[in-house]
Amino acid sequence: MKKVSIFVSIIILLTAPIEKASAQYYFYNDKYYDSPLLFELGGSVGAMNCLTDLGGNKGVGKRFVKDLNLGKTQLAASIYLSAVYQSMIALRVEATFGQVTADDAVLKKKAASTFGRYDRNLHFKSKITDFMLAAEIHPLFILKKYDENNEPPRYSPYLLAGVGFFSFKPQAKLAGSGWVDLQPLSTEGQGFQEYPDRKPYKLNQMNIPLGVGCKYDLTSNINVRAEFVYRKLNTDYLDDVSTNYIDVNLYPNYFTGAKLNNAFLLNDRQYELNPGHITNVGDQRGGSKYNDSYFTFNIKVGYTFGRQRIKQ
Repeated sequence: MKKVSIFVSIIILLTAPIEKASAQYYFYNDKYYDSPLLFELGGSVGAMNCLTDLGGNKGVGKRFVKDLNLGKTQLAASIYLSAVYQSMIALRVEATFGQVTADDAVLKKKAASTFGRYDRNLHFKSKITDFMLAAEIHPLFILKKYDENNEPPRYSPYLLAGVGFFSFKPQAKLAGSGWVDLQPLSTEGQGFQEYPDRKPYKLNQMNIPLGVGCKYDLTSNINVRAEFVYRKLNTDYLDDVSTNYIDVNLYPNYFTGAKLNNAFLLNDRQYELNPGHITNVGDQRGGSKYNDSYFTFNIKVGYTFGRQRIKQ
């Protein structure tokens, strides 16, 4: 009943009669508007990056800025549609497309201080398709009323939070085979009966987007934005790396042919840098303490529909 009451209250709020030339609907260009509910259609281009178990910086791996490899930033783009109420709040649906990548090779010059992460010699890339339903909160329009004697600003910083759904497919490059899908190879024993606690990870999952941005109105219909959105994930396998090395002698019990060969070669790649290296079952491959994440920084352009001018 509580959810129903909240929903009804929102509907009443959105459809309640609005006084003409109300301060909420005055626009900076000396015209008056009476449009409490607007719609905005737009798109963006920008950058996408990630934080996973791979790559990073010297020392022990951390969760954020310390281990961010800017050189691995990839292009991203999106399209979105928003419903905006009184310039204060908005509900947005958005589709974002991009790619993430990480590589232990970036640690080459710092190898002695990376606790074996450079010698691990793993890398990955994955295309990302992300769908988001999020709410925008614009504090400047919530905390203050505007009218013809107190024009609203053209700019509006905002906060963003919601729920998302994304798909990914980690791959690694193997000489003679090109880019190989990693999830089917159970590189950490996912789905093997000998490792009952390691379940196969899904390539389509939910996430939680959290972001900040700033909107600037160029005209009464067109705006530009700069926006950063962090996606909190519920998986540590964006890069196919999370726990410890398994007993590779188990692979023939599950795979044959090219799949068996790829599993042997991509589970442990330390041999490529150190041919004499021996990896023991249980040696650390990744760290499962923190889940992976990815994030975007985009420049957006939006067009507003539904703004009606009041005749004077």
